[in-house]
Amino acid sequence: MGEDKIVQFVSFETTLDAEKFITQWEQYNRSVNSDLDVSLQQSEKDGLFRYIAQHRCSVGELSFIFTRAKKSSRIPMPEIKAKQLGGYLMIQEERMNDVQVNESKVFTFQVTPGMDLDIYRQLPAHAKLNIYEAYYENCQYAYILEFFVKNKYLVTLLEQLKQHQIPEAGVYKECALQDL
Repeated sequence: MGEDKIVQFVSFETTLDAEKFITQWEQYNRSVNSDLDVSLQQSEKDGLFRYIAQHRCSVGELSFIFTRAKKSSRIPMPEIKAKQLGGYLMIQEERMNDVQVNESKVFTFQVTPGMDLDIYRQLPAHAKLNIYEAYYENCQYAYILEFFVKNKYLVTLLEQLKQHQIPEAGVYKECALQDL
């Protein structure tokens, strides 16, 4: 893998769809060192959208500052709940480019430190797997697993994950960001 990479994950929950959310997204101040390599994914369930932002940088370069810009208007804006999930070290990298048209991305969030990750590496769902391990003590999860799977195998992967009693998983699609 070469140089160790830290990925700062930030989660957002809102009723805003991608187009409206990305407009609001630009009001946030992001890390000076990771803005050039950021991706944003969206998942929707029952009218509530969850966005996962991934800010990438090298170990030792992370200077992540995340603040909400002051409101300049008295017009109420839809609430966006932001939650820092923490900085994670990529311990397995099978795929780094964006999802293709016929693919989906599935994130799972694991709370158990030191768990056996081989069961996820050996799932027969034809998926590529990136594994992120908590780098800092204050991370919300022990591991974040990122699966890239062809849409025709998506249901199979979700069923396999369900058999392993994953506490939290979701299907995400990439959001197109303007130049940050």
